[in-house]
Amino acid sequence: MSSGNDCQPQTLTKPALGEKEAAELVDRVFGLKVSWIGSLSSYDDQNFHVRVSAEGADEYVLKITNSEDSQKPDLIEAQTQAMMFLSAEGFPSATPYLTKDGNIMSLESGDTRHGSKKYMVRLLTYLPGTPVAKIATNAQILYEIGKLAASMDKVLSEKFQHPSVKSLHRGQFIWNLANVPLLDQYIYALGQNKYRAVVEQVIEQFKRKVIPKLSSFRACINHGDLNDHNILVDSSSASLENPQYRVSGILDFSDMSYGYYVFEVAITIMYMMIESPDPLSVGGHVLAGFESVVPLTAEERGALFLLVSGRFAQSLVIAAHTALLYPENKEYLTITAKTGWKHLMTMFEVGQEAVEKTWFETAQAYTHHAPA
Repeated sequence: MSSGNDCQPQTLTKPALGEKEAAELVDRVFGLKVSWIGSLSSYDDQNFHVRVSAEGADEYVLKITNSEDSQKPDLIEAQTQAMMFLSAEGFPSATPYLTKDGNIMSLESGDTRHGSKKYMVRLLTYLPGTPVAKIATNAQILYEIGKLAASMDKVLSEKFQHPSVKSLHRGQFIWNLANVPLLDQYIYALGQNKYRAVVEQVIEQFKRKVIPKLSSFRACINHGDLNDHNILVDSSSASLENPQYRVSGILDFSDMSYGYYVFEVAITIMYMMIESPDPLSVGGHVLAGFESVVPLTAEERGALFLLVSGRFAQSLVIAAHTALLYPENKEYLTITAKTGWKHLMTMFEVGQEAVEKTWFETAQAYTHHAPA
């Protein structure tokens, strides 16, 4: 759900290629003949599901990066190398199909409607599975997702080495959780209502209670966007009453940046709450899975409520701002808002102490009885 670097979330141009143009691009750049192509929903890049007439794996995702991020080849290189590294480490992440020149990406001229814009183009392996947003989550898959989030950050931080990795120090990147205070300049998009007052409260408390503690958190590389559309699952059991799921795909590494372990678990908790009929219970299961790999410190646990709230604020404010700029994509941009506002309001009505009690007691129960 990337939206540009620095603190300008939408000064970019989203690509707008037609299916015929995209199919020609696959042929010209990658040397593959497209037998079928369909567009996929996206935030600010453009993605196509592609089937090709070739031996072996025949399904791909053509990813056309927005014009602003396309000017940062080192960053896209780092994201793609990380995906390749994770795949080699056994994680279900996509890998690139090389261009005819043997490269993992290519800078190409885009549609003429946006002048002479250039877009970075990649062809990634298509990962099967159902988005978490489309299933009724249970404790088992929430635990697995938490465990995966921690495992991924840990292996990236301890073993991933590449010259481009320094580009993940993204400073004022609006989606980095440290940058919740930057929302001040976009809050106008909410207008004047009860929601704005809660977001202002989140930002103020974040400045006072989280920012001063950042130096005490343990640093790592974050995926940064483990939302309910970026995690694919499949069912490993035939039981309809109690399905057992496994993660079959991790999508969209465009929000990768240096951050902290506690950022990843907070972001994951927030997005797993979105579709849940019992959102406040979700956090404990995700936390338990995460802490089975990376136990949080007392300082990190103490910031969790405001970090989850901060991610709600980021998602809701930036989506409102972006929808004003791209009204034609409003339905996708505001997908989190359908339940997000309600969940954020509920968190503040119930209060930090009660919410944390629910999360921590649920997580504690796993130390006596971890899931099979």
